[in-house]
Amino acid sequence: MSIVQAASSFSEVCTTAILRSVNGVLAVLCSILVYEIITLLRPTLSEGKATICAVVLALYPLHWFFTFLYYTDVASLTAVLAMYLACLKKSYWLSAVLGALAVVIRQTNIVWMLFVACTGVINITLVRPRDNVEVNDTNTAIRKSNRSTSNDDVTSGSNLRQRKFSNSLGTDKHSMPSASLVSTNHSSGLLDEVKVIFLALWHMKWELLVSFSPFLMVFVAFLAFIRWNGSVVLGAKEAHTVSPHFAQIMYFGLVSALAVAPLHCSKGQVVDLFRSFWKRRPISFFQVFVAVIAGVFSVHFFSLVHPYLIADNRHYPFYLWRKVINAHWSMKYLLVPLYVYSWFSIFSTLGKVQRKIWVLAFFLATAAVLVPAPLIEFRYYTIPFYFIILHSHINDYQSWLLMGLLYLAINVFTMMIFLFRPFHWDHEPGIQRFIW
Repeated sequence: MSIVQAASSFSEVCTTAILRSVNGVLAVLCSILVYEIITLLRPTLSEGKATICAVVLALYPLHWFFTFLYYTDVASLTAVLAMYLACLKKSYWLSAVLGALAVVIRQTNIVWMLFVACTGVINITLVRPRDNVEVNDTNTAIRKSNRSTSNDDVTSGSNLRQRKFSNSLGTDKHSMPSASLVSTNHSSGLLDEVKVIFLALWHMKWELLVSFSPFLMVFVAFLAFIRWNGSVVLGAKEAHTVSPHFAQIMYFGLVSALAVAPLHCSKGQVVDLFRSFWKRRPISFFQVFVAVIAGVFSVHFFSLVHPYLIADNRHYPFYLWRKVINAHWSMKYLLVPLYVYSWFSIFSTLGKVQRKIWVLAFFLATAAVLVPAPLIEFRYYTIPFYFIILHSHINDYQSWLLMGLLYLAINVFTMMIFLFRPFHWDHEPGIQRFIW
């Protein structure tokens, strides 16, 4: 009898409003995690700018809209960011536990758990004395600025973060017998970084095995789940079969570049890319040629049309497919240069602050998540987009302001359509509403 009463009271408390409010709480937690990650990745950034970044990213349309609905997107993003933050702080066991939670929420997050583990290995094996010098130089400059009583936008809180960050870099418990074995400069090539990582892995194999064994245990458990379930997918397996949807990675590049339009679509970015290509010619021109050929090949042979895409008019991709991509037979080919530019711009931005091996690992992780997905679904783009924007050092207030205004405009438009433009389907009863 008591069990029946408990179940009844739980069903009364577990209303639609309460269930949806869970995502509201998670969205606040997600913003806090974004702030913490930004201040950890960029210790010289002022608290005011870090707060602005977190607020703008909270308005990112795909994230903001599903905050008000009972979807797993907000919970998935929160778990992945918490896992990444724990890894950055070298709490690898906690990071693996949070990774397991992320996988429970959404199975494809196993890829992001492996990516986070890879970033942890990269951060350990590639010692960066250059970063120590930069942080120390910044601290010296700030101390001089404080003595001269000049106005600076770096607060005392950020100074404390810088000192902590510098100390953590200098006292990392994972060290090599000789720093020369693992140290690389920021302009080193990809093969050089791979060589250094493998050399460091050999010298630090037991330390790394102990530190990252929790990730390995989660991965083994996930493989056991796949064997038991017969698939990564829970639920409608026939509607989510793994398919070689290489065009999906192209769509993601363009959508992500447009979401950060003040950076990637600016005249300065175009000029910088062109100068970079011209400086590295002819190899850069060959890279562009190969990328264009690969893009044409992808959209021609691997541009999939999922039945849900052309049957469900409640989503943006339905209209983008009909009105843009499939408007004319030539449109999908004419968009290839935009896809290629978007990815080169993203690579250029990430390459300014991250190792080449990190950028490659990110691209492979993104491809591993998006390419097998047969349905064009912008919700799948949220996590990789957050990794891009968190590692794109946008410093000016104007760009963040423009991004915030862009996100607000899209959010207002989408919410107005959702609330005030309901419609009906002839073949299905009930009210239908437009969502992402």
